[in-house]
Amino acid sequence: MTKWGAITEEEALEKLREALSPLCGTPVDYLRLPADMALQMEPSQIGTIVGTLTDLMLPRIALAKGIGLTKAAGLLGEREGYPDFVHDAGYRLELKGAFTDNPAVEMKRPPTPREPSARLTQKVTVKNVQADADGLLLLVYRLEPLTSDKSVLSPTITAVGVFPVIHCVLARDSRMLDAGGRWFGNYETPTILSKIGRSVKKRGDILNTALYGRKESEGHHFNEDTNFGKLKRIPYRPLQEFLRDSGCQFSPAGNYPKPWSMSKEDRQLANALDVAGQNVAEG
Repeated sequence: MTKWGAITEEEALEKLREALSPLCGTPVDYLRLPADMALQMEPSQIGTIVGTLTDLMLPRIALAKGIGLTKAAGLLGEREGYPDFVHDAGYRLELKGAFTDNPAVEMKRPPTPREPSARLTQKVTVKNVQADADGLLLLVYRLEPLTSDKSVLSPTITAVGVFPVIHCVLARDSRMLDAGGRWFGNYETPTILSKIGRSVKKRGDILNTALYGRKESEGHHFNEDTNFGKLKRIPYRPLQEFLRDSGCQFSPAGNYPKPWSMSKEDRQLANALDVAGQNVAEG
């Protein structure tokens, strides 16, 4: 039971979003980059730096904003344990960040098209998620000049989203299963069909589910899914609508918990954002 009492899941999430909303518009000014350095860095590099820094500094930022967030112990007992934070209302939060482009800030163009890398990894499964207490906290940010010094850039949080982890996990896993993939072990390794596996399945032959590989050259029917859990690949509609509204790449359709699809305009926008990402990478 949380301090908000017996309320519905959506009511609880709305209260949590409201409690965390002061984060929106906050510059993470513990990181200060000279503006000319942006030309030497790719978005993925910025994402790695900001993700590590925000994970470390968020309790201090939250304290300054009067938000009751504390670092969780990490139930998996590892450096990247689950969950990341605990809110004083009783909710557990897993933090993810999504970088968006600021057209006013020039950055180095990556050599190949890159999908945003934030992901809900295989460390988070139905085995360790508390359905009524766990939220996915998604912070969208971009580089902005500091008000006090325009020659210095800091990441600024532009949107704050909170989503039930259990639905994100179930949507993520259903996508893998719909594509012919499967878990190996007790929710240990997510896999996808290899090229050989797809050929075997197309012929109607029996797939070998005893082993999986990491490279096509190993010749297994399943390979480890190295893109598992990327935010764009979690077909939970509220999450994808939030990504859309925040200017991030998003998926306009999915099958969880039943088939859904956004409007034709949204599908066109999703394609345009993907193309824009490729053009940035190739520019």
